[in-house]
Amino acid sequence: MDTVIGIIGGSGVYEIDGLEDAQWISVEGPFGAPSDDLLVGKLNGVKMVFLPRHGRGHVQTPSTVNYRANIDALKRAGVTDVISVSACGSFREEMAPGDFVIVDQFIDRTFDREKSFFGPGCVAHVSVAHPTCPRLSQHCYDAALSAGITAHMGGTYLAMEGPQFSTLAESKMYREHWGADVIGMTNMPEAKLAREAELCYASVAMITDYDSWHPDHGEVDVTQIIATLMGNASKAKSIIAQLPERLGEARSDCPHGCDKALEFAIITQPEARDPAMVAKLDAIAGRVLG
Repeated sequence: MDTVIGIIGGSGVYEIDGLEDAQWISVEGPFGAPSDDLLVGKLNGVKMVFLPRHGRGHVQTPSTVNYRANIDALKRAGVTDVISVSACGSFREEMAPGDFVIVDQFIDRTFDREKSFFGPGCVAHVSVAHPTCPRLSQHCYDAALSAGITAHMGGTYLAMEGPQFSTLAESKMYREHWGADVIGMTNMPEAKLAREAELCYASVAMITDYDSWHPDHGEVDVTQIIATLMGNASKAKSIIAQLPERLGEARSDCPHGCDKALEFAIITQPEARDPAMVAKLDAIAGRVLG
């Protein structure tokens, strides 16, 4: 199998530099329209697919992003490994604005989003005990260090609904009592859906601010966030540029089983499955539904 790297670009990351034979393509699927067309090309001999999470021009809110359509579109495009790039706030003094965190855990506080491809007629339960791929995350971390970026390996990402930022009370609770390290609005249900789609998923979180808990930094200011984003975007691109060489053209099975997540996850018996639901799952679960 060939490696196909999928990049979901968050705030500030709207393109990939150096893509050869790059073209925007439209991908249709049963879960509605993705945030935008997909930018497809090759980087250092490895196929790469880029999707701007909020659409070009940043037209989708964190809640209106069609996460299911996005992951389905990447799967249909042949993507094997997904790297999510997103902005976040920090709850830790040592995780400063401008730093990157390679997230390995999530607390999902979103409530207004479709969180599964499965449903009545075809029920499945996948494990997200370890919601990111250690192999892919390590490559991202190594690339960050190689690029001279201050990066932190591991961290818990609190996914909030938004679009408003946290109250001071919420910020203190997430930091002091819940043990979260960073906060953002877009990695959930994205990570859960990637697992259902049997895609390796890594989260590169770019810190822009200290949320509202920090006594010396005050409340979150959008102008401050945008200024930090501009610097972070170039750093993120330097990580992306290294991934083809690190991952290689030929892909072997994931040693952590991300690409076999559905092996024993589907509960509905074959004779009871809804044919219409099964048809919708052709890209996501075709390997096990046959």
